[in-house]
Amino acid sequence: MSNNPLLQKSTLPNMAPDFPQYKEDDFLPAVKEAIKEARANIEAIKANTDAPDFDNTIIAMETSSETLDIITSIFYNQLYANGTDGLQNLAMEIGPLCAELSSDVAMDPVLFERVKSVYDRKDELSLDAEQDMLLTNSYKGFVRGGALLDDNGKAELRKINEAMSKLGPEYTNNVNKSSESFELLIDNKDDLSGLPQSAIDGAAHAAADKGHEGKWLFTLDYPSYGPFITFSDKRDLREKIWKAFSNRAWGEEYSNATLIEQIVTLRDQRAKLLGYKNHADYVLERRMAKSPETVMDFLKKLQDSYKPAAEKELAELKDYAKSQGLDDDLKPWDASYYSEKLKQERFKFSGEDLRPYFQMSKVLEGAFTHFSKLFNISFTKNESYNVWHEDVVTYDVYDKNDNSFIGTLYGDFYPRVGKKPGAWKTSYRDQGLYKGEVHRPVISIVCNFTKPAGDKPSLLTHDEVSTLFHELGHAIHALLAEGQYRSLSGTNVLWDFVELPSQLQENWTYEKETLDLFAEHYETGEKIPEELIQKLVEAKNFMIGMFGLRQVSLGLVDMAWHNGIPEKVKDVIAVEDDAIKDCKLFNRYGGPTSSSFSHIFAGGYSAGYYSYKWAEVLDADAFEYFKEEGLYNQALADKYRKEVLAKGGSEDPDLLYRRFRGRDADPEALLRRENLMAA
Repeated sequence: MSNNPLLQKSTLPNMAPDFPQYKEDDFLPAVKEAIKEARANIEAIKANTDAPDFDNTIIAMETSSETLDIITSIFYNQLYANGTDGLQNLAMEIGPLCAELSSDVAMDPVLFERVKSVYDRKDELSLDAEQDMLLTNSYKGFVRGGALLDDNGKAELRKINEAMSKLGPEYTNNVNKSSESFELLIDNKDDLSGLPQSAIDGAAHAAADKGHEGKWLFTLDYPSYGPFITFSDKRDLREKIWKAFSNRAWGEEYSNATLIEQIVTLRDQRAKLLGYKNHADYVLERRMAKSPETVMDFLKKLQDSYKPAAEKELAELKDYAKSQGLDDDLKPWDASYYSEKLKQERFKFSGEDLRPYFQMSKVLEGAFTHFSKLFNISFTKNESYNVWHEDVVTYDVYDKNDNSFIGTLYGDFYPRVGKKPGAWKTSYRDQGLYKGEVHRPVISIVCNFTKPAGDKPSLLTHDEVSTLFHELGHAIHALLAEGQYRSLSGTNVLWDFVELPSQLQENWTYEKETLDLFAEHYETGEKIPEELIQKLVEAKNFMIGMFGLRQVSLGLVDMAWHNGIPEKVKDVIAVEDDAIKDCKLFNRYGGPTSSSFSHIFAGGYSAGYYSYKWAEVLDADAFEYFKEEGLYNQALADKYRKEVLAKGGSEDPDLLYRRFRGRDADPEALLRRENLMAA
């Protein structure tokens, strides 16, 4: 047995990773050894003289690379949550090695014949729904992986897969490095005009950390950027930071322009090689939407609802800005600023009024209480796990019905150098078969929330509260899995269904019954006033047309890149501008969204960004059900847990939703929630 710690059996609870034991130099040898083990397992399947069946072929394939799966999950999660130049360099080596193994498996004719033999007899095997899905996915995975190609086609696909394995990490690294290279250092207190005290304190703390005592440092991390672009009275500084944010990974040392062209071209080549019209056609075959035409129709219908509302809102915002003394055209760096002022005037409150009631530790505790009320589960802090950074906290999750162990949950909440922007849920091991037994999951949520500053605790915006509930919604989906196979467990569902469990949870953050669980003033302990909750609810759909149109435009940009190679593939801005010409509210003053659009170029959402709005239709319809039956109606929550969360990807999501709701989702539920039915 190798002494490499990544290859040792973990002695921590739930066989969780032992992060302090792992050094960067351990990863490449461990990956190579795990690949060797996986190849031996594959050869054993091929050499089996027994007739192919579900156990000796399909389950054997499912578990053939489990050591490699765990090691690469640790590696890539650390790359994005705790990245270093060393890890980035390793990604350039590890990616191609794993891609080569994947290609070897997918294109192996002996393996494919064994899988096909079982698949062809599927109706004779008396499989349950989960087994049927695993068999179907195995067969389609081979076909979509190149099993039907001739030798020349397989060789070409191998080259494509190897090249693509390097590009996503490189793209992400450029976004991170570009973001980190910008600093707005302020030494004149007058330049802080308009900023809330929480933003000022955070900037002073950030400056002191960098050796700039007595100054204020603002960065492109959203907890720093967001308040600045929203509240700063200094228009020239808003323009400066907005342009820096807009130009991330564009037109400078860390430009993603060439990578975008390479990624899009390779994806298109792969799709055509496999017999699809384009990458979107390839991706959407395995989605609820099924086809690019369905996605484009969906986005067009949303555009038709959002655009009139957005144009009306923009005209109102321009008039308001003019009334406040703006003697220039409203620019993109003005929109959040005047929008916030108009919201304050109309609803008599600011988002900053809420922040003192959203202390991070209390919000997290309240979120746990919320999920406990819904699903009768508990979260117990457990410091016997070893973590990758001192900020990370770890919990054991239990089912209070029988005190059974559900899984491990990590929380990594604050920005730092080397950490990817945004928020996401990930797993170190999904629930299901591992080392011959079904093991419970090891799950993580990673965020970039407002950090504590000096003596002041971390105080969140309502958007950050919603983000926490969103990511915990993903985590609970993974933790409450009940299936046998990791590839079908938890969030391993069709991509346009995966956001339902996360987005659904955001709805509770507008409900008094839920806010009363945790929203209390961090200094006085006073519960959040009912009138403040009412103002939050009233302002919920403020500027919803502009926000919705923005989401549609992002979906259209995604489809422009992937629904066929754009003619101007080398001209990123031209591709974007053409895609959003019917959604555009402002002239272009900065770089393209695509240069930092990690979701579609490095995050799994290619030809799938529409899924956020698709899932919003589902979550709006599902929450109407909870509103009808009771926010914490136990029978309904149990039904949702049983029919949606526990099933993961074991059955078609249309069937799962229908069993939960009793019917298909009402497509008008989203527009009802946003008060846009008449727009």
